[in-house]
Amino acid sequence: MRRTLVVLVALALALAVAATTATACTGSSSDDAKEPTTTGAAGTGRAALPASETAGLVPAKAWKARQDDYLAFATGDDLDPTSPLSLIAQGEADRRAGRTPDLSAATPADFEPIFAKLRSFADTGDFDVNRLITLYRRDHDVLDPKLAAAIKTRILAFKYWWTEPTPKGKVDSQYYWTENHQIIYLANEYVAGQTFPDEVFTNDGKTGKQHVAHAEERLRTWFAWRSRFGFSEWLSNVYWNEDMVGVLLLAEFADDPEIARLASMTLDVLLVELAGHTEKGTFGSTHGRSYQKDKLNGRDEDTFSTAKLVFDQTPVPYDKADSATLLATAGRYRPPEVVRKIAASKQTAVFRTKSSLPLDPHAAVDPKVKAPYGLSFTGEEGLMAWWGLGAQFPWQVAPTSAAAVKQYDLFKTTNFKQASGLASVVETADDATIRGLASSLATQVNPGLLSQVDTYTWRSPAVMLSTAQDWRPGQRGEQDHIWQATLDPDALVFTNHPRDDVPSKDDPNANEGYWTGDGAIPRSAQHQNVSISIYSPQYEGGDGVGSGAYAFTYLDETHAFFPTEHFDQVVQRDGWTIGRKGDGYVALWSARPTHWRTYAADEFTRGLTKPFDLVADGGPDDVWITEVAQAGDYASFDAFVSAITASKPQVSARYPCPANAACDSSPEGGATVSYRSPSQGLMTFGWTPTGGKGGLLPLTVDGKDQDLHPDGLRWDAPYAKATFDDGTYHAELGGASLDLDFTKARRRTTR
Repeated sequence: MRRTLVVLVALALALAVAATTATACTGSSSDDAKEPTTTGAAGTGRAALPASETAGLVPAKAWKARQDDYLAFATGDDLDPTSPLSLIAQGEADRRAGRTPDLSAATPADFEPIFAKLRSFADTGDFDVNRLITLYRRDHDVLDPKLAAAIKTRILAFKYWWTEPTPKGKVDSQYYWTENHQIIYLANEYVAGQTFPDEVFTNDGKTGKQHVAHAEERLRTWFAWRSRFGFSEWLSNVYWNEDMVGVLLLAEFADDPEIARLASMTLDVLLVELAGHTEKGTFGSTHGRSYQKDKLNGRDEDTFSTAKLVFDQTPVPYDKADSATLLATAGRYRPPEVVRKIAASKQTAVFRTKSSLPLDPHAAVDPKVKAPYGLSFTGEEGLMAWWGLGAQFPWQVAPTSAAAVKQYDLFKTTNFKQASGLASVVETADDATIRGLASSLATQVNPGLLSQVDTYTWRSPAVMLSTAQDWRPGQRGEQDHIWQATLDPDALVFTNHPRDDVPSKDDPNANEGYWTGDGAIPRSAQHQNVSISIYSPQYEGGDGVGSGAYAFTYLDETHAFFPTEHFDQVVQRDGWTIGRKGDGYVALWSARPTHWRTYAADEFTRGLTKPFDLVADGGPDDVWITEVAQAGDYASFDAFVSAITASKPQVSARYPCPANAACDSSPEGGATVSYRSPSQGLMTFGWTPTGGKGGLLPLTVDGKDQDLHPDGLRWDAPYAKATFDDGTYHAELGGASLDLDFTKARRRTTR
C-alpha cells in the first residue's frame, strides 16, 4: 500500500505541476462615434460599431498618443529580425508615419528557432503562434515572401486543441488547459481558420471553416465562464498578460461582430480590475499566480507595460518591448475611458472581488457529487472547467484526470513524464479507488488548486494594501501571492512561507520557491487598511509524504520582503518594522523575533545592497500584522510610529512565546491574535486555540464579525459593481461609464 500511495502521489504531483507550466450616449466627438478599422494589409473591414458602444471609449486622439508613446520606445532600437513583436511594432510605426513598411530584412532563417519549437510541439507554442498570426494578418504583404509562406505553413500545421491527433513520432508537450492557455489556443484557432477558410490544416486534415466552428463553440463557453465566475488566476500580474493577448486577437480580427464584442468586453473586465488594483503604475495586489521574477519590483511585472500604456500612472519608463506591443498596434480595440479614471482616482476606496469556482478536496467523498453552477466534472467540458483552475487531483475530478492522462497519452509529455511509470496503475484502477486515494492525499497533491477566492483591496493615493481573504488556510501553495502592501514600483512589502533556500546569483530561478513561496498558505484577512496573516502549515514538512522529487518540503521560517533602500525612512521598534515612502506609511509586525538576512556574494539579491529580507525563523508558524496609512492621517511619520508601537499584539500559539508578545501556550491548532489598531480599533482573528486544526475564528473589528466571503458579489467598489454568476457589469466614475451584458453580448459606454 505504501508503494501504491507514493506512486499515486507522484501521479497527482505530475498532474498538479502540469497545471502551472491560463445607456445613453454623451460627450462623443465625431471621430469617436465609430470604431477605427484594423490597420495593415489584412484588415477585416468590419462595419463601424454603434455609437452606444464607442461613445465612452478613450478619445481616439488620446489613445493614439498613448500608442505612439509606446511605439516610439518599442522601435527605438534597431529592428530585431528574429522577433515577431519587433516586426509588428516597426510595421505599425511606419504606417503611422506615412511610410510604406518594409520588413523584408527578416528571413525564414531568422525565425527558425520559433519554427523548430513549433515543429517539436514544445510548451507555450500557442504564445508564438498568437504573434505569428498577428504578424501575418497585419504585414504578410511587406514581409519577405519566403518568410510569409513559412509562417503560413506553420499556422496551418499547428495543433490547436488537445483532441487533435499528434503526428506519428512526435510527443506533444504543449499545455492546453489553464484558462490563459485555453483562450490563446482557441483564439488562435478561430482567427487562423477565418484567415484560411478553405485551406486544409495539415495536422488534422480539417478546413479553416471547420476550425472556426470548433473554436467558436468553446470560445462562447470560455467567455460565459469568465463573465459569470471571473478568473481563477485572479489578479495575476503574469497570466492576465496572456489572457489579454488571446482576447485581443479576437477583438482585432474576428469577422463575427458578436465574437469580437465578447472579446472586447472581456478585455474591459480585465482592465477595470487592473485599474482598481494599480498603485503608481504597479499591479500590487494579491495574485492567484505570480513568480519571483514578477514580485520584487513593479516594473518586473509582465503587466507593467500594459498598465503604463493604458493608464499612464507612472513616470517609470518602459523597460522592455513585450506583448503590450499588440495593444499598442490595435486598430479596433480601444479601452473605455472609465478605466483610466479608475486608475487615476485619488479617492480612497475598497475594491472587493469574488473569482473562480468552489471546490473542496477535503469534503467527504460522494460518487454522486454534482458540480456547482450547472457545470460537469466529466468529459471535455469538465477538463476545460476544472483543469482550467488547476484542479487535476481533487477527488471530484480525479477519475476524469486519470482518464485524460491515459486517453491522450500524456505520460510521454514533458509535463507528465515524471509519472510515466504509473501507466499500468491508471489503466487498472477503478474510479472508486482513484477517488479514495485522491481524498486521502488532498492536502499533499493540490498545491496549484485555484479554488474560489474573495479578495479585498484598500487603495489610497499614497499606498495600497491587498489580501486574499481566508483562502485555503494552512494548505500547500504554489505561485499564490496572498497579500501585498504597495507604495510605489520599488517600495513593496509582502510575506510568504518559503519552500526553497535562498537562490544563487548565477541561477536565481532554480530556487525561486524562496520568493515565490510555495510553502503553506497563511490564513489571512483584511479590514480597511489592516491585514493579518497567520501561518500554520496543516501538513507535515521535511520529507513529508514521498521522497526525492515527491517530497513536500518547506523551510522552518517565514519571511518578508521589505527593501529598505527604497524607503525614505525605516524604523524598527518593539517588534515592528515601519517604513515611509513619500506620503505612504507601512508597519509590519511578526510574533516571532525577526532579523535581516545577510546575503553572501554569490546569492541572489536582485541588485539590492541594503537589508531587504526580514526573517522570522525558528518554525513555520507565525503571525504577521500589516497596517498602512497616509501622511494626512497622522501629524507626522513619528506620530504614526508612536501610535503603531503603542499597541502590543496578543498571541496564543502552539510555538514558544516570542519575547515581543504576550502569549499563552496551546498544544494544537494555529495561532489566535488580538491587535488594537490605532485606526480600526480592536481586531481579533485566528484558529481555535486548542484542538483546532479545523476550527477557524472569524475576523472581528470592535467585537463585530466581518464577512470574509460575502455572497453574491463579483465586484464591489464605489465605482464598480457586478453580481457573481450573473454576467453583467457596471463601472462608473467621473462622468464615464461602462455597462456590459454578456448574456446579450452588449457593450455600452459613456464619458
